[in-house]
Amino acid sequence: MNLHQRTSARRRGPLSPECEKPLQPNSAGNDLESSLLQIFTDHHRTSLRLRETTVIETEKAKKEAVRVADLLVDEVNGGVQESFVNEKRIEMEIRGLAASIVRFMKQSDQWLTATHSINTAIKEIGDFENWMKTMEYDCKSITTAIHNIHKE
Repeated sequence: MNLHQRTSARRRGPLSPECEKPLQPNSAGNDLESSLLQIFTDHHRTSLRLRETTVIETEKAKKEAVRVADLLVDEVNGGVQESFVNEKRIEMEIRGLAASIVRFMKQSDQWLTATHSINTAIKEIGDFENWMKTMEYDCKSITTAIHNIHKE
């Protein structure tokens, strides 16, 4: 395979294993062509090694990036999960407090009704006491009047 064939093969894609073999100088002893072929072959091998190294480093970088991304996602998800748990706990406390508020409202209404009943009873007692005093005064007035009439 001569230099032109190798260059054409390179443009088409990866070289076959036979292209990676060092070229033998032709029998005519053309040292310049042989040297150029040797430089080309060395360059090609170096390029292949560099590509392989780059591919390996790229894969390592991708794996590291995926690992870092996973760690970041886990860290963010941990915070989100903690917030979710706290939200659920707060919602449960809100429900409990709402139930307590309803219970306390009912109890307050009962106390208000009882207080109103007591106030009404006290007013009635006060009214009865006032009526009794009025009756007592009237009775005394009548008794005094009857006494005065009998004395005369």
